[in-house]
Formats: sequence, structure tokens, C-alpha cells
Amino acid sequence: MNNEPENYLSEHSVRSWLLTTDHKRIGILYLLSILVYFAVAAVAAALMRLTLLNPTGDLVLPETYNKLFTLHGVLMVWFFLIPSIPAVLGNFVIPMMIGARDVAFPKLNLLSWYLFNIGGLCVLYAVVVGGVDTGWTFYTPYSTTYANGHVVTMIMGVFIAGFGSILTGLNFIVTIHKMRAPGLTWFRLPLFIWSLYSTSLILVLATPVLAITLLAIAVERLWGVGIFDPNLGGDPVLFQHMFWFYSHPAVYIMILPGMGVISEVIPCFSRKRIFGYHFVAFSSIAIAVVGFSVWGHHMFVSSQSVYAAMVFSVLSFIVAVPSAIKVFNWTATLYKGSISYDTPMLYAFGFIGLFTIGGLTGLFLASIAVDVHLHDTYFVVAHFHYIMVGGMVLSFMGGLHYWWPKITGRMYPEIMGRIAALVTFIGFNLTFFPQFLLGYLGQPRRYHAYPPEFQVFHVLSTAGASILGIGYLMPLLYFVWSLKYGQRAPANPWKATGLEWQTPSPPPSENFHETPIVTEEPYDYHPEADELPPEPQHA
Repeated sequence: MNNEPENYLSEHSVRSWLLTTDHKRIGILYLLSILVYFAVAAVAAALMRLTLLNPTGDLVLPETYNKLFTLHGVLMVWFFLIPSIPAVLGNFVIPMMIGARDVAFPKLNLLSWYLFNIGGLCVLYAVVVGGVDTGWTFYTPYSTTYANGHVVTMIMGVFIAGFGSILTGLNFIVTIHKMRAPGLTWFRLPLFIWSLYSTSLILVLATPVLAITLLAIAVERLWGVGIFDPNLGGDPVLFQHMFWFYSHPAVYIMILPGMGVISEVIPCFSRKRIFGYHFVAFSSIAIAVVGFSVWGHHMFVSSQSVYAAMVFSVLSFIVAVPSAIKVFNWTATLYKGSISYDTPMLYAFGFIGLFTIGGLTGLFLASIAVDVHLHDTYFVVAHFHYIMVGGMVLSFMGGLHYWWPKITGRMYPEIMGRIAALVTFIGFNLTFFPQFLLGYLGQPRRYHAYPPEFQVFHVLSTAGASILGIGYLMPLLYFVWSLKYGQRAPANPWKATGLEWQTPSPPPSENFHETPIVTEEPYDYHPEADELPPEPQHA
């Protein structure tokens, strides 16, 4: 892609990629992997939406529909949403952002990618040999007594992939602590680093709980040990406590990195220092800490005591505060900024709008009385997707467009990028906003058939999903196009601050020819510098 022989893309042999310990290549390997899992999960979602066009839901059999939403949930949560920003963008840019040549443990980094894909192949194998219909939450005692034996295969896939997450989190923590460039103090770190540091803490502390929980399902299923099944002396509510103790912090594993991306994009394209840097940084830590104490709001209707429910309700409102701090500070950063509407910025605007809707609707679910009515309805589906898809996916797309010139050394067609961001935003809202109304009207989620009066909302959702699919497909097409035909990218096409923009595009294998020394505060933007002539492009 770049004629400079020393860049990390120079060696093209498959063996060199499969055995690489270069963090940049491993980030690209993760990108290719998650695209495969995303494609399979998207096909499952498309089949579900087509089934729901008709109130009788007769496109596929009911048990097939159950297997589709299980597959969609498992792949999207554990093999796309969780690894996308940390494993792809984090792997690629964290060492460069802190002035390091690589992560602390390069071989463990490669091992994490292999564990991730071994887990993914286990999940896909379980689908090929018959599928699983428990839902992505694997609720007991159904998952431990279900006749299809492929439950164990699928949960082992998630179990193995979890170890890859733990290794990634451990690697990032040590890298950020020990390998920062001279002068790069904690409060000179980019906010993306703060968000990935907080995410890594959750990965290391919460993922083992999920591993133990899934292992307990396998033990009970294979050997009849009574852990969760009441017929064997177990307690199914115990499973919910253990599962959600991991899975609610997992929401922040997905969204915290996205918040970090937005904290990089908004100062760059508004040409202003981030408003309230310390508050934004510490709000990431606060989200990670408080996020461990709100799992019980998933269990308001699961025989939980009223007093425990009240405590979890209050904590669920409290955890919204640090997220709100970020939104307010991003908005203050935009105020009187010299804003340019490049593609990454459009995705950032979309993120703020969709994440705000998702966050505010989360407050409805944190209220006990309201949640009793809305629990397990389409309202929950819409809320979850506004946070995870509207938030995480838009921030991932914004970050991918932001760092694409650095990753590949090529620019993408800007007009097409802006159109794709707009199409994605419109398609997403048309897909999921009608589901808030469905949930309010009382339709349960995960049903393949429904009363005829709800059909108009499902038709809107399916139409929106078609538009959303186009919004996702467009970047794939023009990114591939840009690899050969895109304009060569300068080292810093956005005139951004940060050490990663001080290397050529694409970067050399060792990132920096000399270790950089940091003497300035982060996000030290000067709009008047935009009037200077552009940097010369690399040959």
C-alpha cells in the first residue's frame, strides 16, 4: 500500500501474518475475524426480521427462530460488540498513542486472537450440527435440561473466547502502566487510553465470573450436579446473579471504548481542547467501578427482595451520572468550536444522539414499577440496541474512519463516508424506535408470532433494517476500494494531536524510529494552525 519498505504491511506471506507479534497486524487480524462473525449474526437478524413481517411468523419454524436469536445474540455480544474497539482499534493504536513499540506481551496478544477464533469456531460448529435455542443468556434450568446437547459446545466457545478477553485486558493494563513515553504522565494520556484502561479492568475482573458460570452449566448438564436446576437441589436465581454480575459490566466493556473514540474525534473536528479533561477521565473509572454494583436491576421480577431491588434501582440511576458527564462535556467542547463535518464527526454526532436516547430509556428500566411492565418486552430490545448498536457500532465506525488513513496509508472517499453515516443513522432509528412503542404496548420479545395490530411496527422495523444494512455495507465497499485506489494519506490528515499521528501512514513496524518525548498537554488544538499549508504526502 505504501512504497516505504519498512512499514508493517510490507511482508505479505500468510505465515508472517499468522505468526506475527506486531500489535498492528493483530488488530487487523481481529478486524477480519469480527467481520466474519458480524456477517453471520447479521444474516440471522435478517431472517428474524423477515419472519416478523407476518404476524403468523411462518417463514421459519418456531424452534428455528429461537436458534436464530440465540446465534445472533451470542455472536454479536461476545464476538463483535465486546472485541471490536478494544481488540481492533485498541490493539492498533494504544502502543502508538503512548509512544511504545508494541504491547507488553506480544506473544500473549497473538494467543488472545487464536483463543478468540477457537471460541468462535466452537459456536459456529454448534450451529452447523443443530443449533441452540436457549437465547444468548443461557438461562437455567432450561439450558441445563434442554435435549439438544450442543449447548455445551456453544458455551465452551464463549468460555474459550473469554480467556482471550482476559489476556487482552491484562496486556493493555501492563502496557499502559509500564510503557508510556517519557513525559507522558497519567493526565497527559489521551482519553481513549483512559477508557481502554477502565475497560481492561472490567475484562480482567468480570470475565472470570462468566467463565465459572458457563462452566457450572456444563458440569450440571453433563454430570447432573445440582447447581442451578431446582429438581437437582439447585437455584436458578443464583445463575441470574452470577450471569448478570458479569453481563452488566460487559455493557460497559462495549460502550466505554466507544466513549473513548468520541473523546478523540470531537476535540479534533471542533479544534478545541476537551472540556473538563479530568472529569471525562475519572468518569470512565467511575463507570467501571459503579457498573459492578447494578446487576440486580435485571432481576426486579425474579423473586428478588423489595429492599434489594430498591438498592439496585438507586445504583442504576447513579451509574448514569458519569455517562451524563461525558455527554455534557462533549457538548461543551463543541460549543463555539470550529466544527468540520467530516465522516468521523458525523458518526460522533450520531453516537451522542442515539446513546442519549438509550441512556434516558435505561432510566425507565431502572425504575422498579415501570420495569415490571416493560421487563422482557421489545422496549428492552430497543433500549439495548440504542446503547450497543447505536452507541458502540457508530463509535466503532467513527474510530475506524478516523484511524483508517493511519492503518492503511490510504484515504477513503469522503462524500461516500458522509452518506453512509447518514444512511446508518436513519436506518437505525427506523429499525429500533418502533420497538419502544411495541414494548410500551406490551409485546414480549423473542416471540416469532404476534397480534396483527402490531404488524405495522414490525414492517417499519424490517424496512429500517434494510436501510441499516445498506449503511453497514457501504463502508465495507469503499474501504476495500480505497486500499487500491484511495489517495495516499499523509502522516496526519486530520491535523490531530497525539503521538500516533507523528508516525508515517501506514506506520513502520517499530512504530517510532526514536522514542518520543511528551512535553505538551493533550488536545492542544490551535485553529489558526489549520491555515498552514498541508503536510507533504508520502511517496
